[in-house]
Amino acid sequence: MNVKIRYFASVREAVGQGGESLQTRGETLGALRDELIARGEPYATALARGKAVRMALDQDMSDESVALREGCEVAFFPPVTGG
Repeated sequence: MNVKIRYFASVREAVGQGGESLQTRGETLGALRDELIARGEPYATALARGKAVRMALDQDMSDESVALREGCEVAFFPPVTGG
């Protein structure tokens, strides 16, 4: 299925782009993350397991078990703290 991916803040800086369209076989956010990690650097470091990375599906904060849908928008970004 086709998904649109957006990268924010330090994740964007690490992968060198703000977003991309991708044909994925992943069925969940977690599977998509693993697919991106498998691409190697710089994705492997930016999205590494054990690294704090937040995800959203169609602008709703989501966990890795959420199912992807054709044409959905996925966002990856670091945790944000405010003051």
